[in-house]
This record gives sequence, C-alpha cells and structure tokens, in this order.
Amino acid sequence: MATNETLKNQVATKQKNEVANGKKPTTINDYLDQMAPAMAQALPKHMNVERLTRMATTVIRTTPQLKEADVSSLLGAVMQSAQLGLEPGPMGHCYLLPFRNNKKGITEVQFIIGYKGMIDLARRSGHIQSIYAHAVYENDEFEYELGLHSDLKHKPAESDRGEFRGAYAVAHFKDGGYQFEYMSKTDIEKRRARSKSGKSNYSPWATDYEEMAKKTVVRHMWKYLPISIEMQQNVAADEGTGRNIKDVTQEEDNFVDMPEFVADVPAEGESTDESN
Repeated sequence: MATNETLKNQVATKQKNEVANGKKPTTINDYLDQMAPAMAQALPKHMNVERLTRMATTVIRTTPQLKEADVSSLLGAVMQSAQLGLEPGPMGHCYLLPFRNNKKGITEVQFIIGYKGMIDLARRSGHIQSIYAHAVYENDEFEYELGLHSDLKHKPAESDRGEFRGAYAVAHFKDGGYQFEYMSKTDIEKRRARSKSGKSNYSPWATDYEEMAKKTVVRHMWKYLPISIEMQQNVAADEGTGRNIKDVTQEEDNFVDMPEFVADVPAEGESTDESN
C-alpha cells in the first residue's frame, strides 16, 4: 500500500498541473478524476481504479444527499474504500452513508464496511480457510456452549422461522483451529444504537438488517482472527467519516482544492453546465 506522503504528493502535483493549465475541478466527477492516481496506488491488485471510480460515481448519482455532502468527507470515504479494496454499491462490500452533522451544520459521509466486505478482508489474511456468519430465528433449532469444550449447533427451520433472535460467525483457520462468536438481538441492537449509521434512513441497517447483524458479529470476532495489524487499523476506520481519515485529509491543502459546494454529478452522456 502506498504511503500517505506518496498519495498526497501525487494528488498535489496533479492539482498544481491542472490549476496551471486553467483546469479547476467543478464536479464530483472532476474530483474523482483528480484522485485517480492516488487511488490507483492505494488499490490492491484485484481491483482497478476505473471500476472503483465508476462504482463510486453510480452510488453518488443515485444518492442525492451524497452530492450535497462535504466534499473532503466524501472523497475521504471513497479513498478509504480504495485503500481497503472494497467496492461501494449494491454488492454490499461497503457503503457511503450521508448523515447530518448538526454541530458543524454540514452533511458528512460515513464509511461503512458491509458483511461481504468484512468476510473478504478476513479471507485476504491467508490464514483463514473459511469464514461465514448466519442469522438465527426463534423457530430454528439452535444451541451453543462455551467453556473448555465449546460447541455450536444450528438447524434452520424449513418454513416459518419466526422473529430474528441473533447471529453467529465462525472462522476455520488453516492450522486446524477455529473461532466462533454468537450475539443476541439485544447485544446487536446495543451496538446499532451506538452507531451513527443505525439512526439513518439511508443506512444498510434500514435496508439490509440481517447483513448488518452478521457483519456486527464478524467484527466482534475480528480481534481473535489472525489478521495483520495494518488491516486491523484500517478496519478501525469503519463507520467513521472520511474527514476523519488522517491518511487523506490531515493536510487538506496538499490534497485537493475543496470548494464550499460542488456541482451535481452529471448522468452518463450529459454535459456539465459550469455556470451553475
């Protein structure tokens, strides 16, 4: 992964060249294009910057509140998805969630890792043979036991499974060991209540509750998994604002030229009226 200084210097150089040539970014698309070299350096090998930019643009276009958000916060969240190699969008790897910061009087963007994103990150460690999570409902046959001989058994009901009861995650390590965690609905709801994303109508908690419940228990298990310190630190930025991602915004003057507002993201094939 490229160093913070390298990323900032490359974007700063591109910015100076564009200003010198009379080109200043006016739309979010312009800013994403300006960030492309830095994102390309941050991305893991399995992703390319063109796809990430396209996915981010689609999410921004279909979520009007993102277009009105603080630009540095939005771009910071996109950069965080690049650094983790997760795609924002319908696949559920990660989400860009707008929320109102009443203290600052602005809309900021919260970066949220989805369940599939957490699973993907865990598998990249190279030490995990398999990892999965499942929701438990009241009509399922489910029991678990902790102690010297911990055990977990789950047989889902075939028809009416009843109300959501909780979720569990299991990781099998390549050395033959394993780890599992179970969280009740009460425990999951406590964590949701502490999260800004849990209170938003645009949150995946509102649209994909089961997926977020499974992600919550995977994250609860995270500290017991054989995952690098770097990855642990990156995931710690989950559910934080892009503005708080120090890799990107600790020296905003060296990053991108931020206006107080930014023009709308044009639809594909649509021209941009820079007079607005």
